[in-house]
Amino acid sequence: MKPMKKHMRRSLADRDGLQTLIASILCIIFGLLLGYVVLLIIDPTNAWDGMIAVLKNFMNYPGDASTRYLGQTLARSVPLLLCALSVLFAYKVGMFNIGVAGQFTGGACIALYAALAWECPWYVCIILAMLVAAFIGALAAVLKLAFNVNIVISGIMLNWISLYLTNWILTEVKNVSGPKTYPLLAKNPSAILPKMGLEELFCNEKSVTIAIPVAVIVVIIVAVILSKTTFGYELKATGMNANAAKYAGMNEKRNIILAMAIAGALAGLGATLLYLTDIDQWQTTATSVPAVGFSGIAVAFLGGLNPFGTLFAALFIQHITLGGGLLAAYNYPHEVASLISSIIIYLCAFAGFFKYVLRNRFLKKATRGGNDE
Repeated sequence: MKPMKKHMRRSLADRDGLQTLIASILCIIFGLLLGYVVLLIIDPTNAWDGMIAVLKNFMNYPGDASTRYLGQTLARSVPLLLCALSVLFAYKVGMFNIGVAGQFTGGACIALYAALAWECPWYVCIILAMLVAAFIGALAAVLKLAFNVNIVISGIMLNWISLYLTNWILTEVKNVSGPKTYPLLAKNPSAILPKMGLEELFCNEKSVTIAIPVAVIVVIIVAVILSKTTFGYELKATGMNANAAKYAGMNEKRNIILAMAIAGALAGLGATLLYLTDIDQWQTTATSVPAVGFSGIAVAFLGGLNPFGTLFAALFIQHITLGGGLLAAYNYPHEVASLISSIIIYLCAFAGFFKYVLRNRFLKKATRGGNDE
């Protein structure tokens, strides 16, 4: 019995995927508990019902309405997922892509401008957006490699440059009576992503387009690249030790620039899959970059820096975020919904810490079990 027990302890210590899963679940549980405490402090009477409503989200609605809100949750998860994949891809090569919000913004800028000013079809808008966002991502890598500019500093600076350039450029295609850009349906319907009958599965929810299956396909492609290709192996080797990768004959500088360009393209794709659904317009008076870029960082770590884990993490975070909007029905201020979502997202950043604690705990148990023998 003792050898079997020792083997089980060691297997737990060695199972990276299991540790990641447990760490992510702990982050979610602690986040929900803290959110519940906030509700108790504000109004203990409705705290439990309010938290249940947040967790149920679309399931709070009857019949067809529930299906439509499910479609909205899936559609809104897409840009968050693509931003998280952008962070994940860059992280594999050792780069912390805090500039994902700027890459997302740059992609939104060229996609909307091409759609509204040049009247390009949706696929041209996507290609242009991905190219611009890839350039922004690659620029951060070039600044790092050529001038030793910290990747975090350059990412933050590029975020603000992208924001103000976008506000200025999109002023030419904004509504005269307000700060938002024109709706695509009114100016260029050909720029709206096709639905291909998918909206019928969700009771004609207009936000449901090919963006949802495209996002799933991208997850699979990223997973295959990172785990099944020589290029993916080189990226991970460069991320672990750039000097060792260079010594082994790999072009580590090319890998870093290419990885950051791909990361930027993923963020740009996420922007197009949001704005080309025509459910949102860009506000040209925006004073901060889209929060989805920073939320993507937390989602990537909550998903254990694994493409499929990131997919489920993005769905969960968006589920909680949209569910938080129901708290107004329980007499909570609308800011509370954002606060609870922020708490959960913030704690997602501690997934790595929980994983570290779990690994040490399993290792100690395995070591103690070996000493007992």
